[in-house]
Amino acid sequence: MKKGSIAFWCGVVVFLAAVLLMTQLVRNEYPFFAGYVILQFVVLSVAWTILGGYAGYVNFGTNAFFGVGVYTAVLLVQAYRAPLGVQIVVAAAVGGLLGLGVGLLTLRMRGIFFSIATIALAIIIETTITNWRFVGGAAGIQLQRPPVMPPFDSYVKMLFFVQALLVVIAVAITRFIQHSRMGRGLQALRDDELAAECTGVPTLRLKLLACVISGALMAAGGAPAAMYLQFANPDSAFNLNYSVSVLAMSLIGGTAHWIGPVIGAILLGTTQQLLAVTISSEVNVLVLGVMLVLFVVAAPKGIIGLVTGLAGRRGHK
Repeated sequence: MKKGSIAFWCGVVVFLAAVLLMTQLVRNEYPFFAGYVILQFVVLSVAWTILGGYAGYVNFGTNAFFGVGVYTAVLLVQAYRAPLGVQIVVAAAVGGLLGLGVGLLTLRMRGIFFSIATIALAIIIETTITNWRFVGGAAGIQLQRPPVMPPFDSYVKMLFFVQALLVVIAVAITRFIQHSRMGRGLQALRDDELAAECTGVPTLRLKLLACVISGALMAAGGAPAAMYLQFANPDSAFNLNYSVSVLAMSLIGGTAHWIGPVIGAILLGTTQQLLAVTISSEVNVLVLGVMLVLFVVAAPKGIIGLVTGLAGRRGHK
């Protein structure tokens, strides 16, 4: 095993141990409510980067996959009283199948046409859910949490730990893809898709695989949200703010490396939570827009690109 991999997995163990220890020592539940949202955005941003960053296909349909994850969990709870683990696994499978279907229909399109198609997907799915009474329809549905499982003393703490596990899974998969043959192929088609095809890169197959993995992770990240809020309705589950926030977090952090979306999600997610408590949640969109404009103008490659550039300059001195 390479030194980088050893360091990564040691970091994973320390991270999960710290999260578990926090759930046992901290009594105030607000840090877990806020922390859950931040970790959720880490999962979504990292998953988005697989297709939007590595392959360069900008996906505005994050809210579609997130909402599908939420309502897959709702359906399983309503129909079968399925446990949380089953909800997440099935949501990932549904998200992957949705990603495959979307990919087959839209990935032959390029540029703005693909992005428009992903927006249309979210509208279609939201309209379907709005008219499906079994899962609450337009009015939404109230959910009852099952008993909490040890060693946790509250359901929110358990969800916080579960979302931390999903972060580890999403980051590990994205990191593996970046350093794999698949990742190199995705980066080649991002730089010049026609040239990549001419050199034998199976571009369509790689894009489909990226869409499936990205969709599965986004849906899995959305599945616990139903029990987190104990309520689900189409307006919140398919809110366009998910797509805008994830896009901004990924771009601000930098999409060239898996750590970029993690940094962007933590930075912006924490800022949003602090603003929601101190000023108003309505300010979040304004701050998001201002930061996105600043980074697009001043640091188009994000924080990772900025740090790499500064390190390169120092190396030449």
